[in-house]
Amino acid sequence: MHDIAAPSDKTAFLTHLKSDPRRIGAAIVLGFSTGLPFLLVYSTQSAWLYDAKVPIETIGLLSEMTLAYKFKWVWAPFLDEYDAPFFAKLLGRRRGWIVVSQIATILALIGVAYGDPANWLAWTVLFSFALGIAGATQDITVDGWRITVAPKEKLAFLTSVAEMGYRVGTLAAGAGALYIANFYGWRAAYLCMAGIMLFGLTAALVAPEPPSDFEPHRERPDFLFTVTEPIKELWRRLGPMALAILVLVAGFRMPGYVSGAMAMPLFKSLRFSEADIATVTKVFGFWIALGGTLLAGIVVKKLGMMRSLLIGTIAGSASHLSLAWLAAHGHDFTDFALAVGVDGFAYAFAQVVLIIYMSSLVSTEFATSQYALLTSLCALPGSVLAGASGFIIKHTGFPAFFVATSLMGVPVAILAWWVWREQERRGADMLAETSPERAAETD
Repeated sequence: MHDIAAPSDKTAFLTHLKSDPRRIGAAIVLGFSTGLPFLLVYSTQSAWLYDAKVPIETIGLLSEMTLAYKFKWVWAPFLDEYDAPFFAKLLGRRRGWIVVSQIATILALIGVAYGDPANWLAWTVLFSFALGIAGATQDITVDGWRITVAPKEKLAFLTSVAEMGYRVGTLAAGAGALYIANFYGWRAAYLCMAGIMLFGLTAALVAPEPPSDFEPHRERPDFLFTVTEPIKELWRRLGPMALAILVLVAGFRMPGYVSGAMAMPLFKSLRFSEADIATVTKVFGFWIALGGTLLAGIVVKKLGMMRSLLIGTIAGSASHLSLAWLAAHGHDFTDFALAVGVDGFAYAFAQVVLIIYMSSLVSTEFATSQYALLTSLCALPGSVLAGASGFIIKHTGFPAFFVATSLMGVPVAILAWWVWREQERRGADMLAETSPERAAETD
C-alpha cells in the first residue's frame, strides 16, 4: 500500500526535514497511524482469539475481518470527490476525512478492547469489522493527502518517510501489543493502541492541507461514473495485456495472505509466549523486513521490474517452506527465529517489488483510486482463501498446509514469466521509472 523510496543518506534526510518540518513530520506520524489498525484486526488479534480458545476454524474465518482493506477501492473515489461532514470546513477535504477515519478507528479499538471473545464472540466480530472499515478508510485518506500535498520533486522522499512511520506503526501494533498483552492482558493492549492513535490525530490537525492546484475538485456525472471510470481508464490503457496483468497482481501475494492467516496460530500451538512471538516476529522481524525492503529497491534498479517480480513471487512463496519446517521440528527458539527470518525477509522483498510494480501502472489523473483498486485486488483472493485455512489445517496439520501455500506460488510465477516475455515481445517497457502513459504508447 505504500510506495518505497529510501532517503539516500542521513544528510539528505536532515536537509529535507529542516526545509519542510511540518509536512515531513506529519507524513511520518500519519504513516505510523496507518500501520496500527491492520495487525490489530488480523495477526495480533488471532493470538488473542487463540488464547480465548476460539476454534482454529473460526480464527481462520475471522481473518475475513480485513476484507474492508480489499474493497476500499469502492469508496475511495467518493473520498476524493466529497467533503467530510463538519471537519472539512475546519481542515479541508483531505485532512477532514483523515480525522473522521481516525476517530472511528479509536472508537473501534476501544470497542474491541471491551470484548470477551471467549464468551461473547459476536461483540468482537462487530467491532473488528468496524475497525477494518475505519482502518481502510484511513489508508485511503492518508495516501490521498500524501500524493497531493507534495510537489513532484518531493513526493518520493515524502513517501519514504511515510513508509518509515508505517513500519514503526506495525511494530507497535505487533510487538508492542503482544508485550502489553503478555504482562497486562489484551484489554490493556487494545486500549493502549487506541491511545497511541491520538498521535496520528494530532498530526492530522497540524498537517498542511494540499493546495487546490494539487487536488482539483471535479464533479462527476453520477455515483456509478465516479466508481467505474478509474477502472475503465486503467483497462483501456493496459490494452490487450490488461487481464493478464490484473490476474498477476491479484495472485502475486495470494500464497502469503493464506499462509499469514495461520502463522500466529502455528506459533501459539508450538507454545511460544506472546513475548517470544513479539521479540522474533516484530522486533527481530522489523530489521529483517527492512533488509528485504532495501534489497528489493536495489534488485529492481539492477535487474528491471519484471525480472524482480518473477524473483519476488518465487521467493515469497518458497519461503513458506521454512514455516513447514518449523511446524515439523516443534518448539525450538533458534529454529523459530530462523524460520521467521527467512519468511519475513522474502515477504518484505516481494511486497516492495509489487508496490513498485503497481505504482508504475496507475495514471496521474486517477492515482489514488487506481492505486486503491490495485492494492485491494492484490489482497482479495488470498484473504478470501485464508478464511478456509483453519478448516484445512484441521485435516492436514500445519506442515502440509504451509507446503501447499508454497506450491500455490508456482502458477503465479509461470504467469509472471509469461507477462514478462509477452511484454518484451510487444516492446512494452514496464519498469517503475517508465510512466504509464509512455508504457501505453509502446504497448
